[in-house]
Amino acid sequence: MRPRLRGCLVGAIVAGGLFLLVLSVVMAGRDEPAAPKPRTTKSGSPVEVVEEKRLDERRMELTIRSPALDATTKVRLLLPRGWESRKDWPVLWLLHGGLDNYASWTAKTDVDALTRDTGVLVVMPDGGKCGSYSDWWNGGDGGPPRWETYHLKELLPLLESRYRAGGERAVAGYSMGGQGAMLYAAKGYFKAAASFSGAVHILAPGVPQAVMAGTSIGCFGTDWKRIWGDPEEQRDVWRAHNPYDQADRLKGVELYVAAGEGDLVEDLANRAARSFAARLDELGVPVRTHFYRGGHNHTYWQRELHRAYPSLMHAIGAD
Repeated sequence: MRPRLRGCLVGAIVAGGLFLLVLSVVMAGRDEPAAPKPRTTKSGSPVEVVEEKRLDERRMELTIRSPALDATTKVRLLLPRGWESRKDWPVLWLLHGGLDNYASWTAKTDVDALTRDTGVLVVMPDGGKCGSYSDWWNGGDGGPPRWETYHLKELLPLLESRYRAGGERAVAGYSMGGQGAMLYAAKGYFKAAASFSGAVHILAPGVPQAVMAGTSIGCFGTDWKRIWGDPEEQRDVWRAHNPYDQADRLKGVELYVAAGEGDLVEDLANRAARSFAARLDELGVPVRTHFYRGGHNHTYWQRELHRAYPSLMHAIGAD
């Protein structure tokens, strides 16, 4: 079998596994409904908060109208104790994976308990089922959805101006969110970044085909080329969104990269993580790694967040 055909076959098999595995993760747990009545607020900034809910003592949920997305979207916050007593707090962004959403971290992990006694504001934005934490190429025309612009140019300043977020920031994510964590850190917005089973080398063998099939199946009706174009014809666009190719921009960032072995999707993530870590090593960029036996699911992502948490908090002065 020719190498290119073999790559397409492997990618298709992996993508099918990705859809089934992640779909099972999505259906495994759901967040509880909110009881309190919403409080509507307005903002004069281009991005508008159209609804603000306090779900309980710590959880706050915002509904935001974003020009970059040309849509409304949501973000969940975990407020530190005494949130209103300080002007700003260190911030931890947690990014979700494909087919998940902004509520997945609190619904499927113990992040609430983990962060309860730490003076850190936790930010969990929606990133779209297949958003890839990117401004979509859209055939070269750009335009919405522009997830990167929303997160970094709209949401981040909004949090700092209205929700007591400070300038000391760390970011972590699983699967698609691991890619986003490294891309956003490479932009210079975060002092520490962690990837759990992340898509940190999207041009590795089999991965473009997995992106193609995963987007087509998981976000039915979406043309997968809208995100970054064709991996050959728009190679520069793919490289601009590939943590492996942006690794030199991560110098000075506290890094943690983890992935397991145990199913089709996780094996692919493991190979990408090892390649990414090797690239960082070539560049002289320190990275802490953890490779283990385990699958592509929240059981391991929760564990890896616990492992990375002390160094993430230390980097932003929240330990």
